Amino acid sequence: MKRLMINKIVLLLSTFAAIIGLVFLAWILTTLFLKGIDAINWTLFTKDLIDGGLRNLIFGQFVMALVATIIGVPLGMLAGIYLREYGRGVYVNIIRDLNDIMMSAPSIVIGSFVFVVVVVPSGGINGWAGSIALAIMLIPIVVSTTDNMLSLVPTELREAGIALGGSKHKVVLDIVLKAAKVGLMTGILLAFARIIGETAPLLFTSGTNSFWTTNLNNAFPSLTVSIYDLANFPTDKARNLAWAASFILTITVLIINLVGRFITRDKG
Repeated sequence: MKRLMINKIVLLLSTFAAIIGLVFLAWILTTLFLKGIDAINWTLFTKDLIDGGLRNLIFGQFVMALVATIIGVPLGMLAGIYLREYGRGVYVNIIRDLNDIMMSAPSIVIGSFVFVVVVVPSGGINGWAGSIALAIMLIPIVVSTTDNMLSLVPTELREAGIALGGSKHKVVLDIVLKAAKVGLMTGILLAFARIIGETAPLLFTSGTNSFWTTNLNNAFPSLTVSIYDLANFPTDKARNLAWAASFILTITVLIINLVGRFITRDKG
């Protein structure tokens, strides 16, 4: 009887906490939608920030996220494959624990680290430093996703491949990775959605740029950093741009997450 009562109390408190969280989330999204949709117009996508648009910022944010993905995905997948398929002993669990710590590390700490090891030696903020900061955030997510997805592949598939004369790396590449490809792709999409909305690590690394540029060696346009800057401007025009940019970024992240979930559902 006592356990049933405790269970009901905990369930009630959990439900109440969830409702509070959903209310605040709905409040934030509603405000963002109303403010953002009112500030959206076609010129935002055809002009750069210097002319009152967001074209260069959207381009710059995607470029840095894509470069980070190109850097981070191969490294993260190789590390995840090693942990699941080749690693043995206690140190493998230690690496997994360290990877979990890296996933929860504050993004501003990563930005500060990249500032010291990349920005200072290179002489100033630049797009490469921003991409490296985002890649450092992405790698632990890909490592964990790869490790977890490969663990779901039945051992019998590996044994069948070896029984047919396949070498270890052939079995991993041709059987295990193919069996887990949907989960891996979903994880990569969700990791991309995670880093594309980051601001803190870019404040110290890439900064932002009001002009169109494709040169990653200099300050590079960033949608998130510009949102931070525009929100602090005293003019209504700048604040409206910040709302519009926030709306576009939120919709982008939402679409990427929905695509990832759809891929997983389609798999089932």
